[in-house]
Amino acid sequence: MSYTVGTYLAERFAQIGLKHHFAVAGDYNLVLLDQLLMNKSCEQVYCCNELNCGFSAEGYARANGAAAAVVTFSVGALSALNAIGGAYAENLPVILVSGAPNSNDHGSGHILHHTIGTPDYSYQLQIAEKLTCAAVSIISAEDAPEKIDYAIRTALREKKPAYIEIACNVSAQPCAAPGPASALLTPSPSDHATLQAAIKAVSSFVEKHEKPAILIGSKLRAAGAEQAAVKLADALGCVVATMAAAKSFFPEDHPNYVGTYWGSASSPNVSEIFNWADSVLTLGCVFNDYSTEGWTAWPKGSNVVNADKEVTKLDGHAFDNIHLVDLLNGVAEHLKGKPKKDATMVEFRRIHPESAKPKEDDQSIKERKSQIARTSADTKLTRADIQAHLQKILTPTTTVIGETGDSWFNVMRTKLPHGARVEFEMQWGHIGWSVPAAFGYAVGAPDRRTVLMVGDGSFQLTAQEVAQMIRRKLPVIIFLINNAGYTIEVEIHDGPYNNIKNWDYAAVVEGFNAKDGHGKGLRATTAAELEKAVETALAHKEGPTLIECVIPRDDCTGELISWGRHVATANARPPAK
Repeated sequence: MSYTVGTYLAERFAQIGLKHHFAVAGDYNLVLLDQLLMNKSCEQVYCCNELNCGFSAEGYARANGAAAAVVTFSVGALSALNAIGGAYAENLPVILVSGAPNSNDHGSGHILHHTIGTPDYSYQLQIAEKLTCAAVSIISAEDAPEKIDYAIRTALREKKPAYIEIACNVSAQPCAAPGPASALLTPSPSDHATLQAAIKAVSSFVEKHEKPAILIGSKLRAAGAEQAAVKLADALGCVVATMAAAKSFFPEDHPNYVGTYWGSASSPNVSEIFNWADSVLTLGCVFNDYSTEGWTAWPKGSNVVNADKEVTKLDGHAFDNIHLVDLLNGVAEHLKGKPKKDATMVEFRRIHPESAKPKEDDQSIKERKSQIARTSADTKLTRADIQAHLQKILTPTTTVIGETGDSWFNVMRTKLPHGARVEFEMQWGHIGWSVPAAFGYAVGAPDRRTVLMVGDGSFQLTAQEVAQMIRRKLPVIIFLINNAGYTIEVEIHDGPYNNIKNWDYAAVVEGFNAKDGHGKGLRATTAAELEKAVETALAHKEGPTLIECVIPRDDCTGELISWGRHVATANARPPAK
């Protein structure tokens, strides 16, 4: 079989496990899109705009492990690069492919359309280099295979996005055939000597402390270390908490799981038990101003092990070029058969008697019991009603996509059955991310129930991708919280800029349906209406169901209020003198 640059790229996509790639057409990528369509193993999925295309691919990577988005030069790619910045921040290997000007125009002095009006077209590559782990420009078919392989291999290894720019007249040019997929998929091993030294150092650290605790971070998935973390927890017997961005990255039905650690927004008694512990093993954690609640909840010092994806640091030691999964498995094996370090677990059960029962925080238990019972026709809808119904519909095959804002805290309160997943974008924090990400996730995981919780302000940024959910008949359930503004911003710093123009959100879905769509747009202003809407959504399989949930502007979680106050304080620090 003969290959072109475009079909070579398509074959590599299929070889790394992509069954879909996302695209927005533009004249610089049209021939490339034709070439990609020739490979029937990797379906082309269309998006409404390039920003959404990037976020759709990012959501797909969460479900599938990797993703690809194909856009046109400059006017398309510069929009998509916003989402690629998010993929970098969130440790997701998204391959952004951009069509580019004709190879003959490079160095010609020509001014081309879709550029900034200069004869130097390299600015896009230069920007991409800052936002990806590998960025290549292809103006020669002969060089295409090695450049494509380099970009994809680096993205998969680093769990970061990569960028591939292909001149429009090169996409259909013949090139060498792709070799075995192992050239892209085979990871480099941990350095053996360094790994053994790290295992010894961490094991010694654990053995000399009596009250350890484990904190799970969002990089654990990128490190492929979720199961290894369970093995370590089993070996130690201590408490395990997740950071907010890592919810669901450790099984919540595990006997040592105690909830979320997030300063004053922590699950009940979790902050207290971490303050009581004499040591903390942080696994794949990201400590930023949001995750530390304005730097108020940041484990650090000589009693902390910082075990990252490929670097582990503890007091007096630093080990790199080792994989976190190898380290955790090694330490767990070293501790096997030794006395448990379960003091924190014993103490947690003492201060938190509810831990002996199914773990759902006290406030959530009260709200769920009281709110589900509130079904009279004239009972006004509250945030707690919505959270209670979200809890009610969770199954082992449910994934909840939580938008930046109070949705974080509502989703955080849920107790997940084994197998349920949660996806947040807490490092990048781009409002509107969740709508296209939910679309991409649903494409990548058709056997799971995708549930989206999003605020009205965030929805207005990227609402168009609901149309693509309708186009592909994806049964996504959308809880849209209509509280007339940017609630998260209100709690950090209020002003008139946090007010938005209200929409008839349920009617928006009908507009997207046009003549052939089967999406449902419902509106709930009472507890009874929400109950009925959720029943309708669960039964509807021919497209998305958007439930517009109308609640008061000031109806938000206490966690958001406390968190917002700490973040606002951090933002308001005066300049250092």
